[in-house]
Amino acid sequence: MSTPAQGKEADPLVLARETVRGCDRAALAVLARPGTPEAGGPYASLVQVAFDHDASPILLISTLADHTKNLLEDPRCSLLFDATAGLAEPLTGARVSLQGTARRIDDSRLAERYLSRFPGARMYAGFTDFAFWKVEPARAHMVAGFGKIRWFDSFAFDAVSAAGLAEGEADVLAHMNADHADAIDLYARVLAGRASGTWTMTGVDPEGFDLREQARGESARIRFDRNVADPESARVELVRLVKRARAQAS
Repeated sequence: MSTPAQGKEADPLVLARETVRGCDRAALAVLARPGTPEAGGPYASLVQVAFDHDASPILLISTLADHTKNLLEDPRCSLLFDATAGLAEPLTGARVSLQGTARRIDDSRLAERYLSRFPGARMYAGFTDFAFWKVEPARAHMVAGFGKIRWFDSFAFDAVSAAGLAEGEADVLAHMNADHADAIDLYARVLAGRASGTWTMTGVDPEGFDLREQARGESARIRFDRNVADPESARVELVRLVKRARAQAS
C-alpha cells in the first residue's frame, strides 16, 4: 500500500497510480485460448508484479502457465490491484482495475526492477520457459471507497523526461542500501507506518520509491513531495523525507 509523503490528498490519477505501485501482486484476467473447454471465457490467476517508471506492470511468467498460453493467443488483459488488506470493511478501501496489452520483453533494466523487488525469482528467471512481460496500460478503473469511483482513459506516467533517473537508479539503490539502512528503516516505520525490520529500497521512480522487508514478504510505497527526473533530484527528495521522518519520530 502506498503512503503519501504529505497528508494532503493526491489528485485521483496520482492516487490510482500510487495504489497500483504499492501492490506487489495482482489478479491477472485473460481470455481463455481457442481449443480449451473455456475458450473465449474469462480466466484469472495470481501474479507478482513490479513496475516500470511509467507505472507499466512487469511480470515474470512461464510459458507452461495457462495465463501465458492465453496471452500468446490474445494479449489483451486486465489486472486487479487490491489495496484493501487489513480493512474491517474491504469495500471502503482502494482497488484499481487496469486494462492493457501484454507483450514479451527482453530488457535488462526492467528485468532488474522486477528482480530487485523479488530477489527469490532470480533462481528461476533464467529458466528457458520463463520470460519477462510488460503490460502496456490503457484504461483504468479506480474504486477508492463507496461513491469514489473514477475511470481514467490514460493511466501511465510520462517518464520520458526522467531518462536520467532510469539510467542512475541502480547506483541510487546501491548507495541507499549500503550506506543508509537507518534512513530506510525510518521511511518504513515513520512514513509508511510499518514495523521495523530488515528493509531495503527496491526501486526509485519519478513519483516515489519502493521498500521491501523480504523476511515478512512486506512492501511499502512512499510518494515524493514532487516528481524527480534524475539521481540528484531523487537525492534531494530522499534527504527531505528522512529529515521529516526524524522530526516526526523525535
